[in-house]
Amino acid sequence: MIGRLAGTLVAAEPESVLIDVNGVGYVVGVSTRTLAGLPPPGAAVTLAIETMVREDAITLYGFLDAAERAAFRTLMTVQGVGAKVALGLLGAFSPGQIAAAVATGDAKTLTRANGVGARLAARLVTELKGKPGFPGIETTPAASVPAPPADPLLADAVSALANLGYRRAEADSGISLDIFTALTLEPPSASSDMERRFVEPLNERLFSGYERLAYAQAIRDGALPGNVTVSEFFLQAGSWLGVPAMQRAYVSANYTHAARVILDRGVNAIAQLVARRGRGARARYSLSCNADITLDLLPALEARREACVLAGEVSAALPFMGGEAALPAGRFDHILETPGAEPRLFATPRQPVLDADHAIGIHVASLVRDGGTLQIGIGSLGDAVAAALVMRHEAPDAFAGALRRLCRGEIPQGRETGPFDKGLYAASEMFVDGFMELYRHGILKRKAADGAVLHAGFLLGSEAFYRFLRDLPEGERGLFSMRGISFVNELFGEEAQKRADRVDARFVNTAMMATLLGATVSDGLEDGQVVSGVGGQYNFVAQAFALDGARAIITLNATREAKGRRESRILWSYGHATIPRHLRDVFVTEYGVADLRGKSDRDCIAAMLAVADAGFQDDLLGRAKRAGKIEDDHGITEMHRGNTPDAVARALEPAKEAGWCRAFPFGSDFTPQERRLLPALALLRERTATKGSAARTVLAALARGGGPAHHREALERMDLARPEGIAERLYRRLLVWALEETSGRETE
Repeated sequence: MIGRLAGTLVAAEPESVLIDVNGVGYVVGVSTRTLAGLPPPGAAVTLAIETMVREDAITLYGFLDAAERAAFRTLMTVQGVGAKVALGLLGAFSPGQIAAAVATGDAKTLTRANGVGARLAARLVTELKGKPGFPGIETTPAASVPAPPADPLLADAVSALANLGYRRAEADSGISLDIFTALTLEPPSASSDMERRFVEPLNERLFSGYERLAYAQAIRDGALPGNVTVSEFFLQAGSWLGVPAMQRAYVSANYTHAARVILDRGVNAIAQLVARRGRGARARYSLSCNADITLDLLPALEARREACVLAGEVSAALPFMGGEAALPAGRFDHILETPGAEPRLFATPRQPVLDADHAIGIHVASLVRDGGTLQIGIGSLGDAVAAALVMRHEAPDAFAGALRRLCRGEIPQGRETGPFDKGLYAASEMFVDGFMELYRHGILKRKAADGAVLHAGFLLGSEAFYRFLRDLPEGERGLFSMRGISFVNELFGEEAQKRADRVDARFVNTAMMATLLGATVSDGLEDGQVVSGVGGQYNFVAQAFALDGARAIITLNATREAKGRRESRILWSYGHATIPRHLRDVFVTEYGVADLRGKSDRDCIAAMLAVADAGFQDDLLGRAKRAGKIEDDHGITEMHRGNTPDAVARALEPAKEAGWCRAFPFGSDFTPQERRLLPALALLRERTATKGSAARTVLAALARGGGPAHHREALERMDLARPEGIAERLYRRLLVWALEETSGRETE
């Protein structure tokens, strides 16, 4: 029997790895958690092995340590649990988390693992009680640090790193738990049965092993215990609309000021994921993805001499970021580990970049100066800007041609179209996929005084992004410096050096809406509902006015689809503003650039009308005239009357033919069939938003018929290839209609 393998990792697949041991290649089955904890191919690896012998095969299963192997063996004793299901459980949960679910009778949580239904979960809870092989979550005091006071509130706050902390507070009303966080990240959810058919398999593939936050579901169910409070200062965009409890608990604060808010509220525990280097007293732990607020809080707490527990939960999937983000073991009061089954990182699937996004990206890229400074955010617009910068650098003629066509024949004065010889430096709140691509393409290369090409407060991105950082050589990874959010978002503190580094800065942020007078709406609605947080948008706008040569660029699509109708995102007025009009600077839509800095109200209105969609220009102009803000005889030029989606599509066509302006410029996490389904499902969502539009869409779908055979794979992906019952037959007709309507718009 083979009990241990030590060799070289040759290749890693989703469910297995190939290990070379003295010239012999061993195929070893692994869980997703074990896979995440492995080094890159070519590195040495050692796995604890469970050998299973059958009449027709000898199969090896590998684990990072003996504890996970013991849990695997115990799981296999349960009726109905084979190796695949056991690995699915260990991919979704640590042994300690399984033990906690068993101890509390929480069968529902176990159903989140692949292959575990309600009946099997109940059997697991029953049969595993009292069995060995499931150690609880380790809470290890850091070496050389005196044990903290035996305060149960502190202990429970520390354990909030895992759902076990919330579960304990849920079960024991004597525990008071106050969670204050920036962002509760949740996998995508479905608002209809049709969307569920798309989302559930996607979540199973992309988020298997990611631990859902139990308190979030309790909030949605209206079941949060009275002894638990949850507050956020930055919401996942749109996720908490219509949820009264979270809307009431939202704390509106600039990201830069969040540390001050936390200090004023009072804090007795800071908890976050960390990456580890070394063991014992010589270990170092990196704040890695979230240096932002912690690095601002720690010195403030020390200055106040206020007791606060610093706890870190180790994740092998987290890249170790050095510099200020790396702290010695002695700086932590508690290090929590689930050996061999560390938490999976939240990975954001890359979204399709549409024509309007690409047009915005090209306009923004033409405003960026070689040798300058850049900030961009996450999502399709951030990817669009990065893709346009790459096109400008590697194919300047193609870039200039696309820009010229978008500008109807002549590139405006002051726009840039050449490659980046000096390169760019990034000072960005977020370190996202786009910066990874700019580095890979030789654009992100201008170094600040400390040698870094990027300073950021936190990082968030795709699985490929995390893998990129983990696989970078140590010296190269040091080019990306994670700092306290005050360093990135403000000028005070090391101001002279920041001013020297942040030359020709372009701070690019996204808005939901803008007014003709230059107010920006990014975080909330006029009825008080919060869509997302303010974040650092205000701070970067303020920096743009404080730095020589800097500009604040607000990007937004000129229109949106809402309840089956097209609406303008540029409005005459709105009852809420994130950035007031006195801080108006540069706005970019797919139709061009509106430079508002220092302009009169009249000139701002004219500039914003020039980048508004043609379908809404007359109404907007009429409102401005009635308010007396622009002359009665002012008219829209013939050129700007051409602000239509079709004009944008035509302008981009030559670039597309040359291989640029793709829907997924940097790769995709979606399958080919999912990429076909995305625009179809978006169309269905738009065309069924109201009862009237839904009825018209159903009639159109029924009239269309069953559809061509080339839709079969897409129908199979949605489990509609062989519909059962009236509802599924209608779903099939609707989906075929949407696929036909969006033919040619496949997001390849």
